[in-house]
Amino acid sequence: MILVTGGTGLVGSHLLYHLLQEENSIKAIHQKTSDLNAVKNIFAYYTSDFDTVFNKVIWVLADLNNIPALEHAFKNVKRVYHCAAFVSFDPAYYKKMRKVNIEGTTNIVNLCISNKVDKLCYVSSIATIEKNIKNQAIDESENWNSAVQKSGYAITKYGGEMEVWRASQEGIPVVIVNPGVILGSGFWHKGSSNLFTKINKGFNFYTEGVTGFVGVKDVVQVMVILMHSNIKNERFILISENLSFKEIFNKIADALHKKRPKIKVSKFLTGLIWRLDWIISKVFRKSPLLTKNSANASQAKNYYTSKKLNSAIHYKFEKIETVILEIGRNFNQTKGGL
Repeated sequence: MILVTGGTGLVGSHLLYHLLQEENSIKAIHQKTSDLNAVKNIFAYYTSDFDTVFNKVIWVLADLNNIPALEHAFKNVKRVYHCAAFVSFDPAYYKKMRKVNIEGTTNIVNLCISNKVDKLCYVSSIATIEKNIKNQAIDESENWNSAVQKSGYAITKYGGEMEVWRASQEGIPVVIVNPGVILGSGFWHKGSSNLFTKINKGFNFYTEGVTGFVGVKDVVQVMVILMHSNIKNERFILISENLSFKEIFNKIADALHKKRPKIKVSKFLTGLIWRLDWIISKVFRKSPLLTKNSANASQAKNYYTSKKLNSAIHYKFEKIETVILEIGRNFNQTKGGL
């Protein structure tokens, strides 16, 4: 039996469909507020018979911090894909991120240990990968530097990784994946998928910051391959290409047959905007649209490498342009309704 946490999110929902092509016994955790229809909509991008596939999932109502519910979810489970996370660059959500990303992972790890599961796969992020100072491609060898300022998200995902390494010390084989910015169909109004919605509406701004991007299909396929392999107690960066936000925005605009963004936002202007947005958010008591960390990320130029993964399993990532074209077709097909 396989257990997937975060099954109603972007990675988790695509992972469920991929797993259901080979497995019949799959449990997925969901909360009371989860939209299970969103998962059906994801499945519909793959098959017209999405209801049949969806009904194969054993849905378990559980919260990552509800131990009795999690204990029920873990019955007869042998492999665990831990995809659940709370993602935000807003400092106001730091405590919630700690609750979900660290304490929630602690609970998953403890149950993996007590139930002696065969293997655990944890979805982390390149946010936990330390930037090197040599202007070389960033890889898994860079050690975490607590003296360098980090976002709350990076800190809590790193804390989650530490819990997963604890599982490895307790005899549970683990693999950690650190994807870059994940691009995939669905959930058009949040996360990276929201870029398609914004650009479809005529978003006209861009920065020239650079980071790593990867398609969600590649992420889930690599996870499954690693879980079926003899590889254990390793972590892998998952990156298809390092591209600028300008290049990504242009590719999305082209896929949607929209005008490319034309207004470059400088580092100085980005700094000014996030400060003004911070003041506005305090006055009106709402979450800022742009935070200091997200502003800095939009201007930073970080280049990552998946050389370690390629050496381990010889995996070939799909080109980002191809990924975006497919996502664009799915967006137009559903008119960004999910």
